[in-house]
Amino acid sequence: MPVSYEKARRVLGGFLGFVALSVVAAVVLTVGVMPAIAVTAKAADTGVSAFNGLPEFLKIPELDQTSTFYATQGSTEVPIATFYAQNRVDVAWGDVAPVVKDAAVATEDPRFYEEGGIDILGTIRGALSSASGSVQGGSSITQQYVKNVLLQQCNNDIVNADASQTVQDAQEQKYQQCVQDAAGITVSRKLREMRYAVGLEKKYSKDQILMGYLNIAGFGGRIYGIQAAAEYYFGVSAKQLSLPQAATLVGMLNNPSNLRIDQDEKTNPGSNAKNKYQATLDRRNYVLSRMLANGKITHAQYSEAQKTPITPKITPVESGCMSATAYDAGFFCNYVQTIMLSDKAFGATSADRAALFHRGGLKVYTTLNLGLQKTAQASLSSYIPPTRQGMDLGGTNVSMQVGTGRIVNMVENRKYNDSGTPPAGTSAVNFATDLGYGGSAGFQTGSSFKAFDLVAWLESGHTLYERVNANQHNFNESEFPQSGCTPGYDGIPWQVFNDESSEGGYLSVMQATEDSVNTAFAQMGTEMDLCSVSNAAKALGVHSASPGTNPWTINPTMLIGTNYISPLTMATAYAAFANKGVVCTPIAIDKVIGNDGTELPVPKTTCSQAIPANIAATVGFALQHVMTNGTAYTANPFDGVPILGKTGTTDGAYDNWLVTSTTKVASAIWIGNIQGVRDANGVPQKTDMHYQYFQPKGGGYAVQGNDVKFSVMKPIIAALDQAYPGGALAQPDNSLLYPKYYFQPSPPKASTPPKAPPSTPGKPGKGKPGKGNG
Repeated sequence: MPVSYEKARRVLGGFLGFVALSVVAAVVLTVGVMPAIAVTAKAADTGVSAFNGLPEFLKIPELDQTSTFYATQGSTEVPIATFYAQNRVDVAWGDVAPVVKDAAVATEDPRFYEEGGIDILGTIRGALSSASGSVQGGSSITQQYVKNVLLQQCNNDIVNADASQTVQDAQEQKYQQCVQDAAGITVSRKLREMRYAVGLEKKYSKDQILMGYLNIAGFGGRIYGIQAAAEYYFGVSAKQLSLPQAATLVGMLNNPSNLRIDQDEKTNPGSNAKNKYQATLDRRNYVLSRMLANGKITHAQYSEAQKTPITPKITPVESGCMSATAYDAGFFCNYVQTIMLSDKAFGATSADRAALFHRGGLKVYTTLNLGLQKTAQASLSSYIPPTRQGMDLGGTNVSMQVGTGRIVNMVENRKYNDSGTPPAGTSAVNFATDLGYGGSAGFQTGSSFKAFDLVAWLESGHTLYERVNANQHNFNESEFPQSGCTPGYDGIPWQVFNDESSEGGYLSVMQATEDSVNTAFAQMGTEMDLCSVSNAAKALGVHSASPGTNPWTINPTMLIGTNYISPLTMATAYAAFANKGVVCTPIAIDKVIGNDGTELPVPKTTCSQAIPANIAATVGFALQHVMTNGTAYTANPFDGVPILGKTGTTDGAYDNWLVTSTTKVASAIWIGNIQGVRDANGVPQKTDMHYQYFQPKGGGYAVQGNDVKFSVMKPIIAALDQAYPGGALAQPDNSLLYPKYYFQPSPPKASTPPKAPPSTPGKPGKGKPGKGNG
């Protein structure tokens, strides 16, 4: 195939440019080192040799790109948050309006398509001017591209804010030296730039170089590249830019800091709305004049464009999870961000992960279901305001799919705000997760922990219909067996209380579970090993939300929920009761697509057989009765979907829980009084939520504080069931229901829900720990 004229012209231009530049290099070097004498043949020869000895090929780095988080709305992937160090979106040649390219060439380098990589005349002129102590002009578009690439390489090293001050100082010094080498006013820098420019012309076409220049160029602040600039300054794509808009943006390249059009008169006296962006207008009109002079536009186009005022339409692209608050997803967003910055699936070191996250141009498709998120947020916010006088009120709900671990909703009563000084009613603390994932130190779970007592009870050879002494009395710690673990005994007798004084006598464990009778579960603890209870919980993935702040404690009060656990952990464990004893770790990311279109590895759920299937089914059977006949029946939508669950309420109803699961989705809600008002000595004084009432937005009956979780949870469960309709829960193991000396009838089928009860206020939750700290 014959070589095209364009290719031949470029090769010839590059060759002639190389030859000419060798001569220019001699001139530049000679003038730079001996400005007071004439250029001799020997000096020129030295310059040529020095120039030819410079490296020729420049490695073009991956440019910083904007990463985006997506959530699902029906079948649509909706962007909910963006992240960037530099706001840039690379675009192809066909995605940029021709007037932009014409403006850039006419203004920055009219001989761009004829020269071989550098502007010979301009470079000689700049070289001669360097004799006075500065390098001026002489930069072709290719040379400017080279400089921007070198500057971009300087930005690729992230300063580690967690490092020592000595290390940070060294990193900063390295960065400043890199910038000086890339853009400093020195002859050696100019020579290197020229040499690289010649190399680029050999490797890339003119269109590729021009497009690279337009994608890498800075347009003020954190705006980089023509696409991001068009979107930010004018609210359009690079392809939609008009002639005046294109000329404005190209004009800004001359001095982005001073010619940007998004600042007030105090910040930018030369270019602001008050003076009609005068400095930028002058530069824009200069660009238009160069386009006219170089035949890129007609006189009519020039006259019309020159009359057009600069009218920016600033369209910020917020970086970070604050932007996700538009979808009530700020806390979930922060959870995903924390995973990506900490999980080694996204890089071996923290620096690698930070670079990928902030610069990788990733498309992160999360597990969040925006429809369910909206429903959950509306229900929670209807009853639980972000602030309440005399209380530090908190509330959260999180749900995850059974068997996959996919988190489908995560809401909080407060708005997400990570500004460092969040206003009242906002926070950056995610109540749903562990401290290490941006969460709290956890909350005492109250009687919702009793599900794990049941696991240990059945594993110890006991049964559900076995009867225990539920009479109220004091327990000595010596009554509670333990082996193979270190209990946190303090030697103080444990006085156990029930919510209802009538609860007592001899009860079956099934009845004690339905009514959440504390004294019964305390008695059960004397008939099994406390270590087995702890082991059962841990097998299901239960752990302290903050081991450093609230270490896992093994003692009798643990039986009724005094360890501090996150709602997501509780939902994860309860899902196993509906999944044949298989526990699956939670995940928040479905897939990640890199900037080049390839799919990156992501953390996957890990499923394991935590407890035997028959134990899980039998515990689940007891927990179904809690939802149909027990303390949580008013939260049950009775929509035909079998459901299991358990309530939890601590002393003073400081912490209020309901954890549920169907065969498809598990969900946990926590509502509590985190801290409350302080006394004269500054000590937090929590408000007893038994005596607080919460009225829904729009009117309706006020609900007692310890029962409000039921009112919040009922529509959430209904929405979850509609989105993920569950099936029949596994039948219990008959041998685990009745003691051997009992007659063993066929167990009732609890998976067939009874008719819904009348609409009455929720039955008070049970299980306040007699030794809980709130």
